[in-house]
Amino acid sequence: MSIVKSLSVGDGDMFYIRHGSDSFTMIDCSMEEWDRKRIVTELKEQSADKGVVRFISTHPDDDHIMGLRYLHQQMELINFYCVKNQTTKEEPTDDFEQYCALRDDPKKAYCLEKGCKRRWLNDTSEERTSAGINVLWPVTSNKWYQEALNLAAEGESPNNISAIFKYSQQDGVTIMWMGDLETDFMESLDQIPVVAADVLFAPHHGRDSGKVPSGWLDVISPKLIIIGEAPSEHLNYYAGYNTITQNSAGDITLDCDGCNVHIYVSEADYGVDFLDEQGMNDAYGSYIGTLKV
Repeated sequence: MSIVKSLSVGDGDMFYIRHGSDSFTMIDCSMEEWDRKRIVTELKEQSADKGVVRFISTHPDDDHIMGLRYLHQQMELINFYCVKNQTTKEEPTDDFEQYCALRDDPKKAYCLEKGCKRRWLNDTSEERTSAGINVLWPVTSNKWYQEALNLAAEGESPNNISAIFKYSQQDGVTIMWMGDLETDFMESLDQIPVVAADVLFAPHHGRDSGKVPSGWLDVISPKLIIIGEAPSEHLNYYAGYNTITQNSAGDITLDCDGCNVHIYVSEADYGVDFLDEQGMNDAYGSYIGTLKV
């Protein structure tokens, strides 16, 4: 069993995975100063019994690294995963400077690219098993990706240097993250780098500007798309797909137990009609149903 949680942090992204193995994974960081102590307390509690704690940065946009300096001070991020990049900012924040320090630290940083192998991210040893996280993108030789890297190095948006990766539970759910990739960039690629997944966190917080192309969606064939907290007027609601919208649902917790994904939200009055009812208690918030995968 594993727990995947998408924290409701406003117009930003922050997730964690409490693996069934000896791993705990944080994905992106977006913490307002007034709420960061509460969030970090939860992260410490959930990771306390895990031997490997890692942080994955999809890309260094401000709403994906806000509070990173505080998080590092509190938890010492010694396993820092990011794409290899030289992103710059015209007005760098303390959190961006912290990102750069971790990114450029050869003892802490590991660069993400398609097919990379890393103990115990996706490689098992006699000491402990894999966390089940595999990187699908970037292909570092791709010309469009190289152009996105150059633009980010010149101070432009780093959205399109975002990594794509999936978490797969053995004999269970597969969940995919795509950072803040933009539709125009995805459509420009001469390859579709995704694979099938049961749950997709919509890129760019669910914005229409990050709408996943139909050809990609055909490959992913998601049973559930989770739409983030961008302003409602900017969202794409992925007509024809089962969705949960974090603007209304609040925190979203996926209790992944084999072929059953029990779903909980923090807003008690939120509900959907496409999930099975299995009578779970409200262990992680308000239980709204179970996704069969």
